[in-house]
Amino acid sequence: MNRRSIGSQREEMAASFLKKNGVRILERNFRVNSGEIDIIGKEGDIYVFFEVKYRKSAAAGFPVESVNGKKQLTICRVADYYRMTHGLDDTHSFRFDVIAILGETITWYRNAFEYHRYYR
Repeated sequence: MNRRSIGSQREEMAASFLKKNGVRILERNFRVNSGEIDIIGKEGDIYVFFEVKYRKSAAAGFPVESVNGKKQLTICRVADYYRMTHGLDDTHSFRFDVIAILGETITWYRNAFEYHRYYR
């Protein structure tokens, strides 16, 4: 199985896990020129931008560790675009979570990182 199909399979696993835990999935693989958000969902009144990371084992590090500052900025940029195009102003609550899959074990990191405003 190639990396893309493994990634798709793990994102499906994450989406299923989130649905079982009360998250309404709004978008999958929301892509713009500057990047992509794996899953966008809503938990109660909060919009949640999910990054899904998978590792077969911890030998190369834990999945959540790969969501570094650069990746966080990319996710924030894409989230800004989503919010702008969907009429979600600052009165709407949002957060950034990571779904880390290590082997077959899923860990949900709520508020995995803070919103980063970026400047060009």
